[in-house]
Amino acid sequence: MNLLVAGLGNELLRDDGVGIHAIRQLQGDPVDGVRYREIGTAMLYALEDFEWADCVLALDSMVASNPPGTIYRMEISRDGDEVPTASLHDLGIRSVFGFLRQDNWPRVVVLGVEPEVIDFGIELTPTVAGALPKYVDQIQQEIRRLLTPA
Repeated sequence: MNLLVAGLGNELLRDDGVGIHAIRQLQGDPVDGVRYREIGTAMLYALEDFEWADCVLALDSMVASNPPGTIYRMEISRDGDEVPTASLHDLGIRSVFGFLRQDNWPRVVVLGVEPEVIDFGIELTPTVAGALPKYVDQIQQEIRRLLTPA
């Protein structure tokens, strides 16, 4: 299986960059056969990676009105007309798949973190930075799950 781990978000907007911070840590200890990409907000530039992937593990901030640092897991369905985007960005990940052939949509799993502050700055808030080790651990567990044959 071709697994893409995609770090999404805007690292110039504090906690919105949590996916970027996580992917940088993961790239230091990669799993063989997994493609790690720091995509940020330039998802259209990553279409080749999305085309390649059988499964995308997207890392991003997610607002769901729980305490900052809360970690979420969700799958994005290719079915249905209206699916909430899992991104704070104008062009969410599901929207990007509209540019792919319908028969080439990968499975999409999102692991997100509830942000505390989305405002100009390059550092994560202490709350979200404190959740980063647990987040990276959950990402590594999810990678193992996705790579394990059913």
